[in-house]
Amino acid sequence: MTQKPDRATAMLNLIELVKNDFPFDDPNRQVCGDDCVGCPKKLLELVETEIIYWENNINHGEQPTFKEISRFAKLCKNVRRGLLRNNLVSPEIPTYPIKSIVQPT
Repeated sequence: MTQKPDRATAMLNLIELVKNDFPFDDPNRQVCGDDCVGCPKKLLELVETEIIYWENNINHGEQPTFKEISRFAKLCKNVRRGLLRNNLVSPEIPTYPIKSIVQPT
């Protein structure tokens, strides 16, 4: 039986999924135009800020709460919906194999 990851690992796994799915480095997101629905640039900046915040806090030993993990997941889900409206992500929800870095005790 595999062990569930701790909260920090769960947040880092979620961050990794988002980094692999969202077009943070796409030059199309840098240009503001008249044909976008919502502002993908601002949406991605919001998620990027949250990612930086959590990576930094986890590196300094802070454990996110379940509520904070849930809030970040909900934010990413809503941002993904906005990116989908602007054709910046695939309609297919990606799944990636995530390795748990929790060591058995």
